[in-house]
Amino acid sequence: MLFDSTLRRELARGFGATLVVVLTIVLTMFLIRTVGQAADGAVAPQDVALLLGYVALGNLPTMMAMSMFVAIVVTLGRMYRDSEMAIWFSSGAGISRFLRPVLRVGLPVVALLGLLLLVAWPWGNRNSNELRARYQQRSDLSRVAPGVFQTSADGRRVFFIERESPDGVQARNVFILAQLPHGEAVTSARTGHLETVGHERYLVLDRGQRNEVDAADGERTLSSFERYRVLASDNAAASAESQPPKATDTLVLLRSGAPADRAELTWRFGLLLGSANLLLLGTGLAATHPRRASNWNLVFALLTFLVYYNLINLSQAWVASGRVSMGVALAGLHGGATAFALGLLWWRDHGAVMRRPWGRPAPARGGA
Repeated sequence: MLFDSTLRRELARGFGATLVVVLTIVLTMFLIRTVGQAADGAVAPQDVALLLGYVALGNLPTMMAMSMFVAIVVTLGRMYRDSEMAIWFSSGAGISRFLRPVLRVGLPVVALLGLLLLVAWPWGNRNSNELRARYQQRSDLSRVAPGVFQTSADGRRVFFIERESPDGVQARNVFILAQLPHGEAVTSARTGHLETVGHERYLVLDRGQRNEVDAADGERTLSSFERYRVLASDNAAASAESQPPKATDTLVLLRSGAPADRAELTWRFGLLLGSANLLLLGTGLAATHPRRASNWNLVFALLTFLVYYNLINLSQAWVASGRVSMGVALAGLHGGATAFALGLLWWRDHGAVMRRPWGRPAPARGGA
């Protein structure tokens, strides 16, 4: 029908415009945060764009669900304000008549959202963690630009190098000022690099000397060395087998019975079911007074989305703590949301007197 195609086209335009706006805002926020992390030395500067892509891919399901919900509320709300709904209602069509075009537009979005949640979400998180871990494995020396003093991650050492190798791993003419429990030490060496042994990382210096000063009595100790190795960190990068639940494939989580894995599954399936419920909720919450120019229905709908999304996160925490099982959390929250949405649609169709948005009869008007 012409009605269905027109409404689907308007919903698709609204969804696309809303998604672009939301994506722009979210990407700007994450870009600022990622650049700040790169400035603090948490991520490599050359990986900022790649990390931003992984973050955007991970948050795209939430943005798509919200954009579709907003598009439904805005599109149907416009029809209420322009009195188009009054024409449809007077012809005998109820609000449930609009479910078919809404679902025909929204269900493909939900299907794509499910693919992103179950496949792209863990893949993006896994690659993002590997990028961060690979950069953290690098030596503090490799993060120092030639001719620049820089403090180590733990704040107990200050590094300075004159130049570095093209690969950024081997540093030359190294100077290190280290704070010791009983004083301080100044170490200089011709070259330096990082070695990883098991889960421990060692800073290896070649051909240099070390000058220690005892803070208690001022005694100095000068020693020369051909090769000097010191423990830099015992935190090696996490292996593929020790990935957090959010970076683990969905099939692996399904075979696991750990509470943390079940909680992650609760969040993934919960957001998928929630996005489907939002199609019904958006249709029922779009009603507005045609003579009121304000967008209170949109504000109320956004508050509903925030409450629903926080309840999904809360159900994940409950499953992780063992308070409820995964099945109970999914059935209780999303089954209740489905029942509420269907009840709201029924009330819009059968409980509203004279097809008015809030079910109040039109006030009587006196003659002149």
